[in-house]
Amino acid sequence: MTTPATEPPLDTGAYQALFDASPKTTKVVTLANLTRVGARPPLGQYIALLWARRNFLWRDARARVGSNSRESVLGKLWLVLEPVINGLTYYLIFGVIMGASRGVTNFVGYLVIGVFLFQFTTKCTTGGTRAVTSNTNMIRAFTFPRAALPIAVVLRELLSYLWALAALAALIYLLPEQETFTWRVALVPVVLVLQVMFTLGLALFLARWTVAIRDLATIVPLVSRIWLYASCVFFSFDTLEDRGLPPIYGTVMQYNPMFQVLDMVRDCVLYATIPDLTSWLILGGWAVGMLVIGFVSFWRAEESYGR
Repeated sequence: MTTPATEPPLDTGAYQALFDASPKTTKVVTLANLTRVGARPPLGQYIALLWARRNFLWRDARARVGSNSRESVLGKLWLVLEPVINGLTYYLIFGVIMGASRGVTNFVGYLVIGVFLFQFTTKCTTGGTRAVTSNTNMIRAFTFPRAALPIAVVLRELLSYLWALAALAALIYLLPEQETFTWRVALVPVVLVLQVMFTLGLALFLARWTVAIRDLATIVPLVSRIWLYASCVFFSFDTLEDRGLPPIYGTVMQYNPMFQVLDMVRDCVLYATIPDLTSWLILGGWAVGMLVIGFVSFWRAEESYGR
């Protein structure tokens, strides 16, 4: 009968000698480089994070515009047909039935410029109210600068807007009363850039405050409709005095940013004139001011989104 083998006794002295011979190192753990999850980064870093995602935002906008058009039979034709149909409807109501075309040179061009350009801002502001509230699950699941959501809305509408602008140019320069192409048209892109800046700032501002006041999602479309009628989309600014309105209405109208956008584009395209300096200053002030206010207010509430 064999006895089980037993392990030799542990030589603790050898292990202690080995431990004493090993070099002693001390590591200091600091929390200085750690940040709280979901914390709002500084404004400069926030802008850098958005800029780093610019390619994704642009490709995502292109993909969404393409996917939306593929779901319908006419596809991207709807990007052109929708504003054309709206313009035709407003022409029949205001131009033919209500006689708003009296005293307006090239009322068709006057009307389609108003309808096409105002529709871009309306869609961006309406989409901006839902940009954050409709993506709550994604905000809770991923860490990214939340301003990317309203920016993505404006990018998608901008891509659709380019198709509408091509249709607008065709209507103005091919349909009766045809306009003469002049060098003043080169000023139109500058006006449109200011419009996009203003619209982006407004979309950011509305996206931020709709999170706090959910009723804004319902109120904004109603206010946009009033804004549409107050921006001289269907009638001429010069006819306000003929309608017996007090001069204060004309003053308020001139400080309306969308009125300035429409009026300046009409000057360049329809009347071959350069918008005056006052118009540039008013629209430029609205564009820069609204973009700064909208972006900063959205950034300041960064930590509240998704709660």
